[in-house]
Amino acid sequence: MKLSKFKFTLPASLIAQHPARFRDESRLMVIHRNKGKIEHREFKDIIKYFGKGDVFIMNNTKVFPARLYGNKEKTGARIEVFLLRELNPELRLWDVLVDPARKIRIGNKLYFGEDDSLVAEVIDNTTSRGRTLRFLFDGSHREFRDTLYSLGHTPLPRYVMRDSEPEDVERYQTIFASEEGAVVAPAAGLHFSRELMKRLEIKDCKLEYVTVHSGLGNYREIDVEDLSKHKMDSEQMKITVEAAKSVNEAKDNGKKICAVGTSVMRAIESSVSTDGHLKEYDGWTNKFIFMPYDFSIANCMVTNFHTPLSALLMMTATFGGYDLIMEAYHTAIKEGYRFCAYGDAMLILAY
Repeated sequence: MKLSKFKFTLPASLIAQHPARFRDESRLMVIHRNKGKIEHREFKDIIKYFGKGDVFIMNNTKVFPARLYGNKEKTGARIEVFLLRELNPELRLWDVLVDPARKIRIGNKLYFGEDDSLVAEVIDNTTSRGRTLRFLFDGSHREFRDTLYSLGHTPLPRYVMRDSEPEDVERYQTIFASEEGAVVAPAAGLHFSRELMKRLEIKDCKLEYVTVHSGLGNYREIDVEDLSKHKMDSEQMKITVEAAKSVNEAKDNGKKICAVGTSVMRAIESSVSTDGHLKEYDGWTNKFIFMPYDFSIANCMVTNFHTPLSALLMMTATFGGYDLIMEAYHTAIKEGYRFCAYGDAMLILAY
């Protein structure tokens, strides 16, 4: 499968700049893979397709305020710092992206906050993802994190052409987020409201959670035509014994297993036993799913509408079938569906 097969024209007007008024009232396109059928629904209608013993696997990662704005010493030039990952809590070392990158050199100091309450020094300029900063702070690690996060902003994706607003603190986060570590929200999970989850529980559906700390790797441009040559960035993930047991029980009983989001699908496919069951796992994954590929665990998936040439679209097409998914995308554009993290959703039923 070639990169160019996933090229299409996405009107900029269809890239959602704000979330829907209510989480569960975004639009839902339902794809019946085996029938080749497409339905148009509201997201809260998802409950009609599931029943007793069916399992939803959610990503409970929590997005932290990863975007900082500071000033460079001496020149006062405005610098944006995007926190990627904490490397060493004791030394206050962070892996970051800086913009504009060309203005930053090893030894430069950056100042954050109205009163320059936080200072960082560039100590490495050569990492594959950007820079390494050492924050200079007297106090406990908890006090440092509180100070750092108080200065941070919600890390909205670049295609959201506006600054973060107060509503984003809540809406660019799932209602079940609990494990801090992501800089990208698991978008498919954003559609689940408390009311909808309660209704699923009343129907005796099971809600299980895995953790995938989603990073920027999914948005990195793929620059090879031969997809077998593309390498995904690694993301930290965890599947508990309890979650694996619940999913395997549903699988053995012929129930529906719904992966909520591409991050969940990648995680569960990264930890499959030889007999096709889900295993406990605590580590990292750089799994890249593209055609041809046989899925082992889920027979349903919820996902948003993705940008052209993206790894997320490739996984979606692999699960739903290339021809049907590309037809669905052309239909979505024609019907005015909203794309990307704050956009509408797709439910793929593969059984």
